[in-house]
Amino acid sequence: MHVIVNQISRIAQDINALELVHPAGIDLPAFQAGAHIDIHLPDGYIRQYSLCNNPDERHRYQIAVLHERTGRGGSTRIHEKIQEGDTVEISEPRNHFILDEGADRYLLIAGGIGITPIKAMAERLHSIGANYTMYYCAQRPERAAFREKLSSGHFRDRVVFHYDEGSRENQLDLQSILKQHQPGTQLYFCGPHGLIKAINENAQHWPKGTVHYELFGAPTVSQGMTGAASVAAGSFSVQISSTGQIVEIPAHQSIVESLRSAGVECETSCEAGVCGTCQTRYLSGEVDHQDLILSEADRQDQILICCSRAKPGSMLVLDI
Repeated sequence: MHVIVNQISRIAQDINALELVHPAGIDLPAFQAGAHIDIHLPDGYIRQYSLCNNPDERHRYQIAVLHERTGRGGSTRIHEKIQEGDTVEISEPRNHFILDEGADRYLLIAGGIGITPIKAMAERLHSIGANYTMYYCAQRPERAAFREKLSSGHFRDRVVFHYDEGSRENQLDLQSILKQHQPGTQLYFCGPHGLIKAINENAQHWPKGTVHYELFGAPTVSQGMTGAASVAAGSFSVQISSTGQIVEIPAHQSIVESLRSAGVECETSCEAGVCGTCQTRYLSGEVDHQDLILSEADRQDQILICCSRAKPGSMLVLDI
């Protein structure tokens, strides 16, 4: 669908907030805290951005974009090319980072631009009268998105800012914060790879189902995560259910790469199993899931074809 860029605001150093509204002024599709949208950019780029406003607000979507000059170019296009009044194409919201609204209390931790889905969660938790505490980590105050808003109003007594000045010695004391799990508490966190790893390590003793996170940015092989560049060994076959076409997937290629070589169009973005753009239903086959976002329920009939594979020598039938 298409939306209008109604307002662009500088909310921190190198971070712009964009307010998106329907061209006809009507309500946009509903979303839950933790959801994101795809934004279609020139030259075929597709990038995902979390919705960071209160889900109760149906008249607008708000995203925040960090200008990553050494990134893959999506944020540069948004910062330098998109202006107020422009029409942009987006997807409807989808959510791989769902907030459980039935907990007794919540611990939220955000790092850098990872504040975006966490802010939406805090907005929602306030709306339903839930008990939560948020820790927001940034290098310096001027790099903390939404700092003014998160320092006032109903956020004031809930949000703890932590500035490390880029020094490991000044990092948030996660060991103390996560040392003891209080029954009924759910942990949600989002941020860069280092923060995610540190929180997971310090929350290993938390009960199953109480720890939830979303990774910002494509993971690298050196971090022990998988992606199109680190396909698993073993070849297999993929069948396109609508045509019967069979495509062989060699050990050195991902499903996406092989399908494209065979003339089958595939929509992707991160190609590392973290965004969900390439999520595809499969009808049969034994899947070796290597993504970072699908739930166990989703994995019963869904696959991210940028990174996951079928068992060597087997046939995977895709519903495309």
